[in-house]
Amino acid sequence: MGSFSIWHWLVVLVVVALVFGTKKLRNLGGDLGGAVKGFKQAMNEEQSGSGVIEHAVNETDSVSSKAEHKQ
Repeated sequence: MGSFSIWHWLVVLVVVALVFGTKKLRNLGGDLGGAVKGFKQAMNEEQSGSGVIEHAVNETDSVSSKAEHKQ
């Protein structure tokens, strides 16, 4: 029973290519790659965006503390 050999996977790949066609598989691969790329960009923006929010909060705190010192 165990794992499948390379020959099993090659037969599965050929059957899938025959059923769906290479053009659909190529489009599916491109769509999947675009989705992963978009996800990575969103994660990077979220990480860098949190630093911007913290900086804005710190500036707001410093402005409010300066206003309190003037009073």
